[in-house]
Amino acid sequence: MSGSPSSSSSGSEDEDEGFESYRKGGYHAVRIADNFSAGRYIAQKKLGWGQFSTVWLAYDTQSSKYVALKIQKSAPQFAQAAMHEIEILSAIAAGDPLNSKSVVRLEDSFKHAGPNGQHLCMALEFLGDSLLRLIKYNRYKGLELHRVKEMSRCILTALDYLHRELRIIHTDLKPENILLCSTINPSKDPIRSDFTPILERPEGNTNEGVSVMSKIERRLKQRAKRAVARISERRIGIGDGMGRTPKAPRNLDGIDFTCKVVDFGNACWADTPIADEIQTRQYRAPEVILQSGYSFAADMWSFACTAFELATGEMMFAPKNGQGFSEDEDHLAMMMELLGKMPRKIATTGARSKEYFDRYGDLKRIRRLKYGSLDRLLVDKYKFSDADARELASFLCPILDFDPEKRPTAEQCLQHPWLIADSQTSEV
Repeated sequence: MSGSPSSSSSGSEDEDEGFESYRKGGYHAVRIADNFSAGRYIAQKKLGWGQFSTVWLAYDTQSSKYVALKIQKSAPQFAQAAMHEIEILSAIAAGDPLNSKSVVRLEDSFKHAGPNGQHLCMALEFLGDSLLRLIKYNRYKGLELHRVKEMSRCILTALDYLHRELRIIHTDLKPENILLCSTINPSKDPIRSDFTPILERPEGNTNEGVSVMSKIERRLKQRAKRAVARISERRIGIGDGMGRTPKAPRNLDGIDFTCKVVDFGNACWADTPIADEIQTRQYRAPEVILQSGYSFAADMWSFACTAFELATGEMMFAPKNGQGFSEDEDHLAMMMELLGKMPRKIATTGARSKEYFDRYGDLKRIRRLKYGSLDRLLVDKYKFSDADARELASFLCPILDFDPEKRPTAEQCLQHPWLIADSQTSEV
């Protein structure tokens, strides 16, 4: 999870949180059918976890609906982070009574006392899978552009509301923190069909904190299998590591592609930034790397990286450390190779500029750059038509301006011809 709390309604499915974190100040151990808030919420199943919390599907007996119940670790620093997130989410909910701004809704918050301390809890609107899961489900192939546009409109609606009306910067926008309003396989989703809530503890139900150890053992075995598969892939040189040819994208018909922005654990008010370093690496804006100050435009950079990833199935920037240069320098070099040379004024005026650039605005340790363009990349690598590549690049390139003050706002992006034409056609 790159240092951020769990996604508001999804959590992380990547690894287990570890038995050692179930102690004083840590996670609260939950069992199926445990009740919270004087019996209002009843735990159904675990959705995921983050560094700060676990997230559970819970049944709200008062509204007869399901919620995502986020249970924070109990140590003071985690409680303080939860209070900050509740403040942000409460402002979001108060300004959106119709729940129409494409942002996750906080339904309730309360404290829960357990053996490891007192835990702040948030009952959040229950949503579907993350866009990261959608990208994986689609086998890292690009989605159809009309679907990318539909999701982009939702994300930009959320950013416009956060930025213009509430003056909130999300600071960690990425596919993992955007959730679909339906699941990837609606026909197989027991929660949205005839799922019967579990109101009593099933026979033999074990403590989640204890059973996590057997899960870790299973994960280790899975990793060993994947390592063997990677060795086979290097030997064979093609396919998926088992000698098979890559699979085509899945049929995504029947999925609702409306989505909502979640995870406000790292969000901040525009007039009180919380940290110098924000954003997950691959979606980080140049002004954040250079520490030249950030505002709403940093979220817009992350949005452009996310839209590219939806359209292509791959991250726009995936920097690495190299011989004689850092991950930050590789990232800056990748940006310039795709978007052109960074203006000297932008390159040299950040608090960390001297670490990477000389006084002429050239990188100190990566001297030979191979310049290209976004539209050519879309055609040559991702096999877009010239027209599709040109139109998508015309939408994304202004948002990827190195000068944050020149980037369009979310409100302006919603009026871009690339989004407008498709929405008008679908309304006819």
